[in-house]
Amino acid sequence: MSQHNSLLTYFKEYRWSNIFAMIRNSKAKPKICTENFNNRYVLITGATSGIGYFTARKYASQGANLICINRSEEKSQALCKEINTEFAVQCDYKIADLSCMEDVHKIGQELLKLNTPIDVFIHNAGVFNTKREITVDGVEMVFAVNYLSSFVLNFLLMDKLKSQKKARIILVNSEGHRFAVGGIRIDDLNWNTRSYTGLRSYGSAKTAQLLSMMLFDDCLKQSGVTINAMHPGAVKTQSGKHNGPIYRWYKRNFIDKNLHSPEISAEALYYLGVSKELEGFSGKFFNLTTEEEPAPPALDKEMAKKLWDISLELGGLHEKQL
Repeated sequence: MSQHNSLLTYFKEYRWSNIFAMIRNSKAKPKICTENFNNRYVLITGATSGIGYFTARKYASQGANLICINRSEEKSQALCKEINTEFAVQCDYKIADLSCMEDVHKIGQELLKLNTPIDVFIHNAGVFNTKREITVDGVEMVFAVNYLSSFVLNFLLMDKLKSQKKARIILVNSEGHRFAVGGIRIDDLNWNTRSYTGLRSYGSAKTAQLLSMMLFDDCLKQSGVTINAMHPGAVKTQSGKHNGPIYRWYKRNFIDKNLHSPEISAEALYYLGVSKELEGFSGKFFNLTTEEEPAPPALDKEMAKKLWDISLELGGLHEKQL
C-alpha cells in the first residue's frame, strides 16, 4: 500500500468522537490504587529522572522491589541509595544504552537468568529528537529507543513471563502516536527519503509500539500475562534536553510552563500495574487510566505483521516469525 493510499484508507477510519475523548480525558485525573505491592518485583527502564523516577518511588513506597535499567551508573547508584534508605526495599540496577541492540540483548539475557519473577515491566525510556540521528546499528534513534528496544526485550522475555503465569507489561506510549496520521513507512523507517521532523518520527515510533502490542497480546493470550500502553499525561520531563538551544528555550519557556508534575504519571502507572480492577485487561491503550481507542494507523493488523518481521531482523532476533 502506497503512503498516499494508506493515508486515504486511514482518513476514512478517523472519528471525531475519539479526538473529543482525547481532549476530555487530558483534563481527567488518574484513578488511584491503594493496594500495596509488598515484595513484588518491578522492572523500569529510564528510572533516573522524570516519569521513571517518580514511578520507581511510587512502587517502592508501596513495598515493591525494583530493577532499573538506565544509562548512567552514577545516577543509578544515587537512585538506588535513595530508595533503599527511604523505603527499605531492594533496588538494583543494570546499565544499558537502549539505542544499542548489543546492550539490549545483554540486558535481556541477564533478566532471563533472574530467579525472581518480574511482576510488572514498565517500558518508560524514550527520546525525542528534532534532528535525524542514526544509531550504531544503523537504525533511526527515536525508532530504536522508543520502539525497537521494548520490542526486543518483550520478545526475549516472553517465555519467562508466560512461565510465571502472571505479569503485566506496560508501554509508556503517547497521544503523540496520532501525529503519524498516514501510519508508519516500513520502506523508510530511517527517514532516508522523507523530511524528518521530531513530531513525525516520534509519532511513528509510538505507532509502531502500539502495532507490536496487538501481536504481543495475541502471543500472550490465556497465559496470565497482559500488555497495555498508556499516555502519561501532559507532564514535565527532561525529554529533548539534548536538542538545540532554540528547542530547549522554547520547551523551557512555553511547553514546560503548561505541564504537570510526573507524579500523576506515576500514580497512573501504579494503578495500571497493580489494581485488581484491571485484572485480565490486555491490548488496551489508556490516557493515564482512562481507556481510549488509538488512531487508525495503530490498529492496522496487517501492517503490524509486516513490522513484526522487520523488527525481528532489525533487533537481531532469529526466532520463528508469526
